[in-house]
Amino acid sequence: MVLLRPFRSPEETTVSQRIPAVEKHVIIPSNMPGFFTNLLQTIRTRRGGDMQFLCRRLLSERGEASQTVVAQEIINSYREMTSAQRPGFFEMLCNDFGPDAAAIHRAAAEYEKSPGNKTLAALSAAVEAPRQELIRRLNTAPGGTETLVALRGDLLDAARNGHSGTFEPLDADLRHLFRSWFNRGFLRLDRISWQTSALILEKLIRYESVHEINGWADLRRRLQSDRRCFAFFHPALANEPIIFVEVALSDGILGELEPLLDPNAPVGDPERADTAIFYSINNCLKGLRNVPFGNFLIKQVVTELAAEFPNLKIYSTLSPLPRFAQALRDNDNPQGFTRERLIRLLEDFAPTLESAGAKKDPVDAFLRLLDRSRERLPSLAGRRALAAPLQRLALAYLTHARLPAAAGKEGKLYDPVAFFHLSNGARLERINPYGNLRPYGIEESFGVTVNYRYIPDDLEENHERFVRGQIEVSRSLHHELDAVSAAWQ
Repeated sequence: MVLLRPFRSPEETTVSQRIPAVEKHVIIPSNMPGFFTNLLQTIRTRRGGDMQFLCRRLLSERGEASQTVVAQEIINSYREMTSAQRPGFFEMLCNDFGPDAAAIHRAAAEYEKSPGNKTLAALSAAVEAPRQELIRRLNTAPGGTETLVALRGDLLDAARNGHSGTFEPLDADLRHLFRSWFNRGFLRLDRISWQTSALILEKLIRYESVHEINGWADLRRRLQSDRRCFAFFHPALANEPIIFVEVALSDGILGELEPLLDPNAPVGDPERADTAIFYSINNCLKGLRNVPFGNFLIKQVVTELAAEFPNLKIYSTLSPLPRFAQALRDNDNPQGFTRERLIRLLEDFAPTLESAGAKKDPVDAFLRLLDRSRERLPSLAGRRALAAPLQRLALAYLTHARLPAAAGKEGKLYDPVAFFHLSNGARLERINPYGNLRPYGIEESFGVTVNYRYIPDDLEENHERFVRGQIEVSRSLHHELDAVSAAWQ
């Protein structure tokens, strides 16, 4: 049994103190005062609001109103927990509210003995953890969805702080239910403009994690006539964007980020633009991580933009390579940039690198130039020496580098942004050395940016190829990709 709230005697705690949300949110039918009085008294006198008791009580209640009372008490209790107390609650949910192994074996034996809809339904019911029904009932209380999303965010934090794997059953159940609750049919796409409520605009500033928004003037420039911003909203989370995308309307594909982020950049004519550049996509709520809806957002926004601007012909991203610098230094990863691979990949550029880096070994010269570039922008000669090698290594990183086995995702592309766009059917279009010279761009990717292009008619075919292990790249990259593939062996 896990006790997570401090003990109080019934004399110390009034009903309104122990269950503050009941008075505000639960309407007690006038013809049932005795029932609810007894229910509240039971909850109150259970010393300290033992969460295991409350969770079992919630699963045992049959009336909708009584479920709401108990669910609200659990939510209130969870909100009062400290970060040190929450792992104990997660552990209790994982250990005490999982499926009954004996019941599963009996149901499986019955299905094997007599296959049919009835025995299959019994087996499905036995396999589902009671924890899932508990989560569903918690979701019926006011603020239930918001609390459960926040709970999963706390769960992910706890997993990173030494509990990795311990809470996987609870996380799997939450992800399973969230995929249903937050599917495309429940989401509403809204355009965000300068006329949108200040509450939502403030949240955009707070949630922007790709390219920081530096105040209201910066945000206003990102919402002017040559820009578009769209967000998904869920009916259970009022005024809370789930995910949003920022788009620039331009003449042709852009490789440099600075013109898009400069708050003093001149405003272009959107009617003359032929290209939509998706330059920032942000998942807003930590608790919805790995719940897929970004692909729906991009495809829906393409539809919206095509209807508003028939002159748009190209839909492209201007994306970061968030782990490129990390991958280049991860020389112990057999699926990454081993020193032998770096030697082969840089062989064509050896004379230039050795001269600019003042080293006899091209790999050492290259790494020395990179270290200098992280401290200060390289000279024009240094940029020229690094540009072609960076482009080749970035192409290798995006198409060949895989996560190590120790990461638990062996075989998956090293770069999460590349995985997102390529798995959605985009094409790797162009690599831009020095496309982002802001400090964070130099730090994470040595200034390299990449364009992924979304061609509506090719998305499904490209997706299927990606599933089979093939990455679609533009024709302009074919020759360089051949060199990368030969060196990667």
